Amino acid sequence: MAQSTPKIAPSILAADFSRLGEEVNAVPDADWIHVDIMDGHFVPNLSFGADVTAAVHRITDKKLDVHLMIENPEKWVDNYIEAGADCIVFHVEATKEHVALAQYLRAKGVRAGFSLRPGTPIEDYLDDLEYFDEVIVMSVEPGFGGQSFMPDQLDKVRTLRKVIDERGLDTVIEIDGGISAKTIAQAAEAGVDAFVAGSAVYGAEDPNKAVEELRALAS
Repeated sequence: MAQSTPKIAPSILAADFSRLGEEVNAVPDADWIHVDIMDGHFVPNLSFGADVTAAVHRITDKKLDVHLMIENPEKWVDNYIEAGADCIVFHVEATKEHVALAQYLRAKGVRAGFSLRPGTPIEDYLDDLEYFDEVIVMSVEPGFGGQSFMPDQLDKVRTLRKVIDERGLDTVIEIDGGISAKTIAQAAEAGVDAFVAGSAVYGAEDPNKAVEELRALAS
């Protein structure tokens, strides 16, 4: 049902951390700001925490799309709710209680999302879509920026699009990993609503222009 104007969510993982405020404000036409949280356990890398999320929240009125690539997300979600997350997306591989956690997030007034690694089948979670506002399909292995797009992951997108439309749900399909001017159109065609773009935005000479160009290509 979502499928409206494509949403572009620049990932600050690709930004210059020493100028984070400027980098966030350099994309006024972005729809969301995507914040990747990595704990060094669920994924081998370490990134930001709740403090940086709160700092970003203070400098922008954009919705914060917070992607928790962490173990035991139920232990940490309150920190990110307090930090100003609008949507919290956790990995189904990292918790045994994905539906209960989604219900908790919604009860706290936060949009709930789940994400899954490339090797995790989507079929196991289709019955639970009504509990979620967003699904992030990872089109790279989570944990590192700058990887190549995995087109086979678009089969998950097509499956999600079909089920979401058949059931009349508003669940947003987001894709994360390797999204660029070369890959965004095929992802949009498969049924993606929202696109996380890191180096395609922050590696561009004009990040805001890159946001507009990506949105045009996804339309």
